[in-house]
Parts: sequence; structure tokens; C-alpha cells
Amino acid sequence: QNYYCMLAARSSVLRSVPHIQQFSLHTVRTMATPLTQSDTLYNKNTIPLLGLGTWKMSGKEAYESVVAAVKMGYRHIDCAPVYNNEKQVGDAFQQLFKEGVVKREELFVTSKILNSKNIEEGIRKTLSDLQLSYLDLYLVHAPASAEPGPTIKPPLIDQWRIMESLHDKGLARSIGVSNFSNKKLQGILEQCRVKPHVHQVEAHPNLRNDELLQFNKAQGIHVTAYSPLGTPDSAEMMKRTPEQPIPLQDPVVLEVAKKMNKTPAQVLLRYGIQRGMSVVPKSVHPERIKENTDIFNWSLSEEDFKALHTRPNQVRLCHLSFMLNPEGPFKTMQDLWDN
Repeated sequence: QNYYCMLAARSSVLRSVPHIQQFSLHTVRTMATPLTQSDTLYNKNTIPLLGLGTWKMSGKEAYESVVAAVKMGYRHIDCAPVYNNEKQVGDAFQQLFKEGVVKREELFVTSKILNSKNIEEGIRKTLSDLQLSYLDLYLVHAPASAEPGPTIKPPLIDQWRIMESLHDKGLARSIGVSNFSNKKLQGILEQCRVKPHVHQVEAHPNLRNDELLQFNKAQGIHVTAYSPLGTPDSAEMMKRTPEQPIPLQDPVVLEVAKKMNKTPAQVLLRYGIQRGMSVVPKSVHPERIKENTDIFNWSLSEEDFKALHTRPNQVRLCHLSFMLNPEGPFKTMQDLWDN
């Protein structure tokens, strides 16, 4: 949680730079047609293919961005308590309900838990902050341990059994995981009563995650791509080196965007959609939030898709190195990702 607080603090520095446009609700005057394109989970619930991510947003930005996005047609909002803005997201929901823009049952709200010894307490706190009676999706945010040592504590399967109980109680209509390797996910599948409905992972042309996507598809688990644009505003936070790729600046992405008369972001989001994933890009800029909705009435050609799908520089941009600890359970990236 301290790590995410650090990210939020550093992102506030970006917001202080004069040339970066600040959000204004006055730019959103009309309500758009709801974005209803969705995938059906194996439990018959549906997940909208385009969502709004809220990582690295201040409370004010989260409130204004969620209000604007829903008025633009978004119905999928991705949250987490470690983003430190769920109260403001909840206020945005209440404002939208009050204005009659949307009903609760028309939204798909995701939140997460980063290891807690009391997962049920965690979801009830999230529900209180979001001012909701249930979540559409609740995820184990990462295969994290509550304390250092040779093994994950509580064990992942014990964490998952609590998730199953939350599903049984109706607190979460669907449950899933995030940032799990195939090996760690297999450990859950071998012992679970309710298998994950969704797996949220980083995915874009510079991190295809092919084996992971194939494994989840074979299990009937829907995959959501977080950071589908390569999270360019976290380069300093993640201590990326100059040679690491920037998907939004990739020459092939730029070439396809020019050819299709689309933005690089639209090309990257369309790429994710055509791979069968949902995508949850983050933006606090109204024009970009709006632009990101233009990904459904066109397709990438087989040639352009192949060009995007064969980028050679594959690298994890959200590496989660903050989870490494010399005492374990993850002493190396190999321990964490199993690859």
C-alpha cells in the first residue's frame, strides 16, 4: 500500500506541471449512447469490453473522470482501495444516480484486495467507500503475502476460499485474480470450488502474454488488460530504462494509426479487443476519455494485427518489483512471475 501511495504522490507532481491539461466537468455537456459491447463470463454475467481505470488519479480527478466517462457511455469502472480514491469514485456514482444518468444495475464495478488477513473486512470497507451494496467483480490484486517469509501467508488457496464465500454471500457477483502466473493460477484451479471468472493482467503489443491468455481461455476465464497503453505516465515510478519500449510511440503502432486515421491509443485498445480481452485504460483528460470509445466500429486488418502482434521487444512494464523481499516469498522476479 505504501508503494501505491508513493505512485499517487509522484503522479501529483505531473498534475502540477502547467502545460498538462486539467480536467473540467464543464467540458462534458451531453450524455452519449451507452457502450454496451461486452463479453459473457462463464457464470453468464457480462463484462463491458471498455472500462475506465482509476490508478494514479487524485480523488478530484477520479470523481470528475468517472462522472465524465459514464456520461460518455462508459459502464465499466475499475477501482482498488490502494489507489486511495474509492471514496471519491463512490461520490461520483451517487451523483450519477442522483442525476438519473445511470442506474446501479447498469454499471460494472470492479475492485480488488491486496493481501489482507481479513478479506471480507476489505470488501465491506470498499463497498462503504463506493457506497454500493455489491461489486460486479472482486479480484485478488496480486499473489501477495501479508508478511515476509518462505511461503505466502495466508496461502493463496485460503485467500481464494474467502473470495468464494464473498461470492456466495452476494457481495461480489463475480470473482477473480490479477497478476497471477499460470503456475499460481493452476494452484487455485486444482483446489477451488468456484474458479476465477476474470484474470486482470498487463497486456499490449510489447507484452503479449500469449501463454497466459491461451491458458485462461482454455479454462473459460475472461482476461482484462490493464495498462493496455503501456502506462506511459509511470515510467519514472517504474524506473524504466531508455531502451524499454513505449507502446504509444512504437513505430508500427504509429504507422497503423496513420493508415487507419486513428490515434495510437485507439489502435492499442482495438488490438486488445480483437484479442478477446476487455481493456481498462486510464485517463483524466476528457478528450482522451472520449477518443478511447472509438474502438468498436472498425477493425484491424489481418496484416496490421500481425504487425502489432509480432513486436520483438517484449517486456513487463508493470513489473511489481516492490513485492520482492530478500526474506521471501518472492526473492526474485522468477519467484514472482514463474518465468
